[in-house]
Amino acid sequence: MNQRFPVERLPVTLIFKDASGFKETYGGSTDTVVCEGQFLRPAGAPPHKTIVIFMHPSGVMNLLPLPNALAAAGVPVMTCGSRYPHNDTGLIMEKVLIDLGHYVRHAREVLGFEKVVLAGWSGGGSLSLFYQSNAERPRLTDTPAGDPVDVAGAGLIPADGVMQLAAHVSRAITLSEWIDPAIMDELQPGRRDAALDIYADVPAAMPPYSADFQTTYRAAQKARIARITADVCQRLEDFRRQGKPHQEHCFVVHGTMADLRWLDASIDPNDRVPGVCYMGDPKVVNMSPAHLARFSSLRSWLSQWSEHGRADGPACAADVTVPTLVIENSADDACTPSHAARIVAGLTRVTPAFHRIDGATHYYIGQRPQLAEATGIITGWMARHGFLGI
Repeated sequence: MNQRFPVERLPVTLIFKDASGFKETYGGSTDTVVCEGQFLRPAGAPPHKTIVIFMHPSGVMNLLPLPNALAAAGVPVMTCGSRYPHNDTGLIMEKVLIDLGHYVRHAREVLGFEKVVLAGWSGGGSLSLFYQSNAERPRLTDTPAGDPVDVAGAGLIPADGVMQLAAHVSRAITLSEWIDPAIMDELQPGRRDAALDIYADVPAAMPPYSADFQTTYRAAQKARIARITADVCQRLEDFRRQGKPHQEHCFVVHGTMADLRWLDASIDPNDRVPGVCYMGDPKVVNMSPAHLARFSSLRSWLSQWSEHGRADGPACAADVTVPTLVIENSADDACTPSHAARIVAGLTRVTPAFHRIDGATHYYIGQRPQLAEATGIITGWMARHGFLGI
């Protein structure tokens, strides 16, 4: 598939009812959900029975290099926005499964594709595994906060294949590895534990970090997550005792980009450049307004960021029985090698195809050779599993 095709961008707008006692998104009636995506149709390409679906819990992926490169290579692609585009403040992962299920059904019943392959890029990796797990083994009827959401009865159509492309293990696990454990008071983030402050002018510990420091630091990260979760659960319980089952409380989580890996490239080593992250200087990003979990609701914290979250990629991978491809980018400064390794280890019911692309960063921006290699790996894998052609 060396020929390049012009790509037509066709809007995909899904409007459906989803009964809920409260609404987490702005605008529209309480029980109406609107999801917007794009069908990237290769103009003039040979017909294919399979469409590749990209979806991220809150991102909009229609302009990213990889979906467009696949479409230009002749592969039909749909990029899907959830009901929470560009705003994960109130995001409930279980409801994102409902959204993805509507896109899969649209691809089959409206667009007429015989097969669907889920492309789990970055945060879409654990989402696609979460979806496939619940499509193959329907079971969820509520959220971690105890609110009803009938995933089990939603009729999720299993995908025919799953790809994990520069994917991380889950939003919750990733936050537990990135959150700043030096913050001692959630309401006063300036109160910091000097022994754990890797961004201090004169840090108590310097890279390369000792094994003992790494162990202490990781334990403190998990402890901070647990403290936030305990407060969230207490607030929800208090509201329910007061007869306010739908009451919410929104809050700020300061310091969420303090992974030791950003400063010490010997931890989970690959070809990344130390001292920078995929959003810039990690010390700046750590307190910026646009990073992981910065703003959250109680219910979203439990579903999306806490240790109670169910969108655990490696755990969900154990239910997957369809052909699976895993691609690791060797210079990825967001999804380091342990992420791909944990996903591969979780795929106990299938033998995944695994590829590492040398020098590739998280987004492939400005990396045409690596982007072409990724496209070739994907189309070759699809061809071997009968996903291309009619």
